Amino acid sequence: MLQGPLPYILEDRTGAHTASDFDDIYDRLFFHVATAPHTQRAGSSAVMIYNMPRRASRHRDAQPLRHAPAAVLEFRADGALGSVAFAQPAGTLTIPMARYLCKTSLFGRSLSRKFMCSDGREYKWVHRGGAGPQEWTCTTADDYLVAHYDLKPADVRAYGVSGHTLTIYEAFAPLTLELLASFIIMRHIQLYNL
Repeated sequence: MLQGPLPYILEDRTGAHTASDFDDIYDRLFFHVATAPHTQRAGSSAVMIYNMPRRASRHRDAQPLRHAPAAVLEFRADGALGSVAFAQPAGTLTIPMARYLCKTSLFGRSLSRKFMCSDGREYKWVHRGGAGPQEWTCTTADDYLVAHYDLKPADVRAYGVSGHTLTIYEAFAPLTLELLASFIIMRHIQLYNL
């Protein structure tokens, strides 16, 4: 029998880092990730993360979004890192991505980066860093597992979703938006080999 709180297991509906929905399998959290129709600077692109009130569906997806995004990830025209902005009650907090996600060492892998969250603690995303089956893992500075992203095994069928999941352990649930935003940036870094 399972003891303790359940982790947030967010189904990644499409597997695309710029256009997907991340819906908790227990219907507790829902995020919609979409590319902005236009951006402030010509040639740049932006990815918006919306906190949604309910699970993704064909009906919900056909409706225009009527609220502001919880986070905006702006990338430069050549795919280079731009800035990340988080909506907060006191206004918007904007941080350059290169300062938000720093390499873990000067000559280290680009796909191993650390960042600070709003709780004042340092976290680290690593691509295929452990011995486990995870594609991505996020840990604290003292190697406590915070989150991981798992790809669907090739022999498992998925219906209506990509089969990929982002798992965030409940102790870190208040940081879900920051973890999701940093994860999307890490996938962008991987895609553009930055």
